Amino acid sequence: MTTIPELTHELTVRTDDGAELAVTVLTPLAGRAAGPDVVLVHGWAHTRRTWGTVSDRLIRAGHRVVLYDQRGHGASTLGRTPVSVERLGADLAAVLAETDAREAVLVGHSGGGFAALTYAATSPSAGRLKGLVLLGSAAHGQDTPDSEVKMMGGAPFSWALRRGWLGRKLLGSTMGKRTDPVVRDVNRQMFAATAPRVRADFFRCTRGWDVREALKEVAVPAVVLHGTSDKVIDIDLAETLAQVLPQARFEKIEDAGHMLPLEHPSAAVSAVAELTSR
Repeated sequence: MTTIPELTHELTVRTDDGAELAVTVLTPLAGRAAGPDVVLVHGWAHTRRTWGTVSDRLIRAGHRVVLYDQRGHGASTLGRTPVSVERLGADLAAVLAETDAREAVLVGHSGGGFAALTYAATSPSAGRLKGLVLLGSAAHGQDTPDSEVKMMGGAPFSWALRRGWLGRKLLGSTMGKRTDPVVRDVNRQMFAATAPRVRADFFRCTRGWDVREALKEVAVPAVVLHGTSDKVIDIDLAETLAQVLPQARFEKIEDAGHMLPLEHPSAAVSAVAELTSR
């Protein structure tokens, strides 16, 4: 496998409510860009680390790649305002503006997809996007019950996540049965490193959220990917998302769970290639 040299630039994007978002920009040094920028948005209780394999393959394909930690995750701070999907869409807009990646393909996983969809549905500049790739995501129906929110923010869950085998077992339903144990542990490590308050606030913030009507006007080419073994977001919700978006294609990934960037990174890369070749 040939390694493509890259220029790595780390920066901090400061939002209007005081959050500091940790951003990485990867620029290939192969002489020319093969297509538009690609911006990667991770889901709840994950970080930029989610996209390691995906970003490497996109760089080798010649794309400039932007990835960041959502507020409260990884190296990013929370800011002053309560967590909401609308706030996360505004954060994404700030990252796009600061990195000059407004004409990009957005790739959002799970809650990162919620942020990408909110941006696409509400931002005046969203019409400049080259495409949307939604992994294990939805446009509505994310009314997390009180019991799950309480668990996410509770000390017992945090304690268990820090115990390797126990944490992997607790998160077992988030991934497909054939997932490599090393990949399962990467998933556990990111969940364990996320502050309990952040986990609870993010899982709570989607109650009542619904952008289906607004998405009917979003004429951006899109690919919606969903694992047939996803137990976090119902596959019917993903199919509805694809039906609502005027230019979307829906694809099932057999035996895959919810953590598609870790389980099937090639699917995300192939979807980006599809959109950039249109």
